[in-house]
Amino acid sequence: MMIQRHHVSALVVSAVAVAMAAAASVSFLGHSAMETIVPGPGVKDVRMLSDWFPALAGGAGDTEVYVLSGDEPGGSMLVLGGTHPNEPASFLSALLLIENAKPDRGTLYVIPRTNASGFTHNDPQEGAPTSFSFTLADGSARSFRYGSRATNPIHQWPDPDVYIHASSGQALSGNETRNINRAYPGRTDGTLTERVAYGIAQLIRAESIDLTVDLHEASPEYPVVNAVVAHERAMPLASNAVLGLEMQDLSITLEPSPRNLRGLTHRELGDSTDTLAVLLETCNPSQGRLRGRTDEALVLSGKDASYMKAFELGRLYVPFDGDGISIETRVGRHLATIGELAFALGMEKPGRDVEIGGIPPYEDLIARGVGAFLSPVPAADRE
Repeated sequence: MMIQRHHVSALVVSAVAVAMAAAASVSFLGHSAMETIVPGPGVKDVRMLSDWFPALAGGAGDTEVYVLSGDEPGGSMLVLGGTHPNEPASFLSALLLIENAKPDRGTLYVIPRTNASGFTHNDPQEGAPTSFSFTLADGSARSFRYGSRATNPIHQWPDPDVYIHASSGQALSGNETRNINRAYPGRTDGTLTERVAYGIAQLIRAESIDLTVDLHEASPEYPVVNAVVAHERAMPLASNAVLGLEMQDLSITLEPSPRNLRGLTHRELGDSTDTLAVLLETCNPSQGRLRGRTDEALVLSGKDASYMKAFELGRLYVPFDGDGISIETRVGRHLATIGELAFALGMEKPGRDVEIGGIPPYEDLIARGVGAFLSPVPAADRE
């Protein structure tokens, strides 16, 4: 009888374990499903990064490139969203450009999921939410994944003990091998992450991209936050953009691209191509080290009592109060800066203007919310 009881207990435990594993598998596999993006009035073409580097075709690194062009000829601009998929304002800003912007002059290229593999998993040790949602103007909802800073280890493994940046020889922590913003200008025969970086550099060269803007977020305790980081050739353009933002009462710092920190877009793309390369940082409390509970509310509202205390103690580089730093504030700052950079490009390179209409204004985003500027997903694309 005792033996039978042990067998029954073992079967129950096994059944529970199988059920838990099945539920986890469904959740994990579901994280790989790409959300629908609704092309707006300015989108003239949707291509894949493999069009510029065919070796990526059909793999985990291939990703959509949205081409928005005006009726008048001009310059070209590339916006990289989703370099780090745990920085949601980066992806959302690129998404709002795709679904709302309409260039009058020149061509705007937008990659919303620069590291597509990073969107397919989460960092469980961070306790981050798996997704976040918005209510749209018609009452429907759209949900988006909260991804990882790095390429999915299923797609690239193992990490070395030490990562050596190929073109400079700089030594970094081994897990940085899956951080695409340490992989530029990339390699044709490198890791998946390096090959995606190479594909982006090839796009820039082939399309003669005048200006490249890489969108990021940083924690409130990080020194380079609410900032534009610019390659030295892009400093005059970035300076004019910062002045334009100041006139909108949006305070932002201007930082030079460090020469001794390799693999980043603003350094490597500025050195290896003709593009003017800049990187933007907004303030994201949900990725900081001093945060409290990390949930969807923190991602969207940016309200956190721990950060309020840290600000009182003088530990932060941005003001932080009970209003928090909302997703609308962060996306609004990105979009306002993109608008100013595009305007400054015309002054820096006459005849290479990129004039972009339809970008949601900062004040409207704050007043109406991100959901007001998201398009309903067509019925045929709904699950």
